[in-house]
Amino acid sequence: MKAALAVLFAAGLALAAGASRAQTEPPVELTGTLAKARSSGAVTIAYRESSIPFSYLNARKEPIGYSIELCKLLVEAIGASVGKELEVKWVPVTSATRIEAIVSGKADLECGSTTNDIERRKQVAFSPTIFVSGTKLMVKRGSPIKSFRDLAGKTVVVTAGTTNEKAMREITRRFKIDFRLVVSPDHSHSYMQVVEGKADAFATDDVLLYGLIALNMAQKDFDVVGEFLSYDPYGVMYRKGDAQLERLVNDTFHALAEEGEVERQYKRWFLRKLPSGASIDLPMSPQFETILRTMAAKPE
Repeated sequence: MKAALAVLFAAGLALAAGASRAQTEPPVELTGTLAKARSSGAVTIAYRESSIPFSYLNARKEPIGYSIELCKLLVEAIGASVGKELEVKWVPVTSATRIEAIVSGKADLECGSTTNDIERRKQVAFSPTIFVSGTKLMVKRGSPIKSFRDLAGKTVVVTAGTTNEKAMREITRRFKIDFRLVVSPDHSHSYMQVVEGKADAFATDDVLLYGLIALNMAQKDFDVVGEFLSYDPYGVMYRKGDAQLERLVNDTFHALAEEGEVERQYKRWFLRKLPSGASIDLPMSPQFETILRTMAAKPE
């Protein structure tokens, strides 16, 4: 596969080609995650169980999705850089546990639907942006809720540990709108709160709402409404302060964008039918098109 070869050459050679340098230079000594991968022969990926279509479980309970496929290519690049074919180990995380999984070393990469923001960058590092989303509201079709301004006296569910929870609390503070905010452990549970009538609206990233609705074949039952209440650029998380891995991740995504592999994966997961038979049918936004063009440009 041409894109995969580009990844291996662009990302792997930067560290693995120490032997091809002038003989007066010592070989590159692996550190951080790359040293760990070389020693253990594996990379551990943290995944989500219901972040459709980024990272979720298929009918065989295997992690699949857009973010998962991009992370598998990252693992190939890590393997090239350490000169070893690597095993992928999997660990499930939630919105509330994903950062700790990376910080503690339980996982090496977190491949889900995680927003890169200032607060999180104090604890972890992020890849270049792999998607751009924002908070919206899912409501039952026919609901009087068309905007956050209609939430007075209503119950809104959010998923614990998300930027959406922060966004909704900020709406309450800034606009003095009195609604009840309920915190749920994961996206699938939040979705069911609206299905069962326990909440009037589910606030999360619009693409995740479209994914849940598509997976459940519920397009006739629910609407995604309102203006964007936050700006959420997604990235792959990894440990902060790991200079070698940072360079490899950035080089890999440059190669993936340059070869068109990110765009191919986008079409696969957002425009074509998912393994379940549903389709999100979400064209790439102009913002993400611009990000991809920038990512593909030759680094300085």
